[in-house]
Amino acid sequence: MTTQTTASETPSAPAAGAPTGLIGLPPGLGRALATGGAVLTIVSTFLSWTWTQDFPGDLTVYGYPGGLQVLVLIGAALTTLLALASYDVKGLKWLAPAGADAALKLAALATFATAWYTVIAISVELGGVVNLEPGGYFVAVTSLASLVGALALPFQRPEPDPVDPEDSGWEQFRHRAGHGWETVKAAFVTDRPRPVGKLPAYAEILIIVAVLALALTVFTYGIGTEYDELFVGFLITAVFSFTALNKSGLIVHASQITGRHQNITICGAFVTAALFPFTQTNDQYATLGVYILIFATVALGLNIVVGLAGLLDLGYVAFLGVGAYAAALVSGSPSSPFHVHFPFWAAALVGAAASLVFGVLIGAPTLRLRGDYLAIVTLGFGEIFRITANNLDGTSGPDITNGSNGISSIPNLKILGVDLGAQHDVAGFTIGRFANYFFLMLVITAVVVLVFRRSGDSRIGRAWVAIREDETAALAMGINGFRVKLIAFAVGACLAGLAGTVQAHVTYTVTPEQYYFAGPVPPNSAFLLAAVVLGGMGTIGGPLIGASLLFLIPNKLQFLGNYQLFAFGVALILLMRFRPEGLVPNRRRQLEFHEEAEAPAVLGKTGA
Repeated sequence: MTTQTTASETPSAPAAGAPTGLIGLPPGLGRALATGGAVLTIVSTFLSWTWTQDFPGDLTVYGYPGGLQVLVLIGAALTTLLALASYDVKGLKWLAPAGADAALKLAALATFATAWYTVIAISVELGGVVNLEPGGYFVAVTSLASLVGALALPFQRPEPDPVDPEDSGWEQFRHRAGHGWETVKAAFVTDRPRPVGKLPAYAEILIIVAVLALALTVFTYGIGTEYDELFVGFLITAVFSFTALNKSGLIVHASQITGRHQNITICGAFVTAALFPFTQTNDQYATLGVYILIFATVALGLNIVVGLAGLLDLGYVAFLGVGAYAAALVSGSPSSPFHVHFPFWAAALVGAAASLVFGVLIGAPTLRLRGDYLAIVTLGFGEIFRITANNLDGTSGPDITNGSNGISSIPNLKILGVDLGAQHDVAGFTIGRFANYFFLMLVITAVVVLVFRRSGDSRIGRAWVAIREDETAALAMGINGFRVKLIAFAVGACLAGLAGTVQAHVTYTVTPEQYYFAGPVPPNSAFLLAAVVLGGMGTIGGPLIGASLLFLIPNKLQFLGNYQLFAFGVALILLMRFRPEGLVPNRRRQLEFHEEAEAPAVLGKTGA
């Protein structure tokens, strides 16, 4: 008995493989509608969207965009440029080396989402659509028209799989839904971008400077958002706009250029980061900056253990705590039982050495384990450290850490006669306490990046990668797996302890409650591991970007209250579903998750 299969019969649907759009409009009309809608959306940002200033950002002014209107203006401008590039306008072809249609759809989606989010927020917060001015209605219509036009652009539809007529109704529904989802994904597929031509060295360096300046501008704007609605709008615009630029191939071209000048790019990135405090009028956001650098530095140290050596460490934050406690005990705190005050370089060495010793002591008996068993042991170590620090209060144990009260009143650092706790005037700019520590952490981050790059290029680094990929095969090739893993554990612990020495002075107080396995406020082991995995294991930029996002976003989403971690978890699930290799993928991991894709154009330890 044979079972007949027939192709799904949908007379009203376009023929399989035919280049048509998601919306049944003629392609020429759709392109014109997308372009005209984007231009009119730009015009709408210069109109008043509401009559009252009760909504944050003052959207009542004509002729001057403010607040969320600026984000809509940016999205509409990007949509307009991509739409003109899709017409092959001379001078704009560089904007879409992989084709403009997919990028145009995403840019129009970014503009639509930000505009409609603003209109809905005004209506909800002020009590109805009656609070909208004509400009609010106008931007809703024009952004929707632009999106409809973009979705009408043609694309190559996937061939449907044959349907078994004996399938149940539910199975046929799943088949149709699956094919529909594949069709939607195909609408945003783009061609492989053409390789960027060789430019004069000075031109490529200028492009790198422009990329870094744009990154500084975006980061400064995001960290400086003054109210919740603006930050949510910023997230919407940034995510969709970055995806649009990636689909257009512009990100790939920028990566190719930076890949030719890796040393210049890395040095330029640190110079750009050093300019951040000079963009601030006070120490408020420099505080976030220094905490982000501490978190990012520790995540980069964990990347050696997890990303290069492939060892799952769930108690890594304990090494940060060991370094912080060790430095606090010898830095002149009145709560310290030792009553000594070492200079910073000596305290930093003590913190790093203490973490290294603990790394060796913990790693020596446990690194013969693999996989989940090693993860459980390291999780236990993290909890043991926190409980032990809590019990060394003179009652449950020796009086060393002052128990739950911790080591308090840690004095500010003085380096080469410069008091990091005092304000300093530099070239007319006032550099506050947290900005001083930001510069210090930037130097330590540079040291950690240097250690990561040099160790990754070394013989021991290649041995780490071999152990990560297949430990049994590496052992068969003569690699001493235990020694190699112990070195990775010790180096990662040492780098975390070095960051902990600065954390102790920044926070004034070191307590056991700062070093939980998981919690709503980083750094903790769960957030550190998430920063490495989501940023991109085995790369330099991945953990730095991942840690920045994982620290900044929860800090800005505090208005969600009890739903903060829920929203954060949903975002992580979506990211792991659609980009499991991380934001800055390593070549091997990118090919593992996307075997059908071609190799990335630019490959290196900084990512693809």
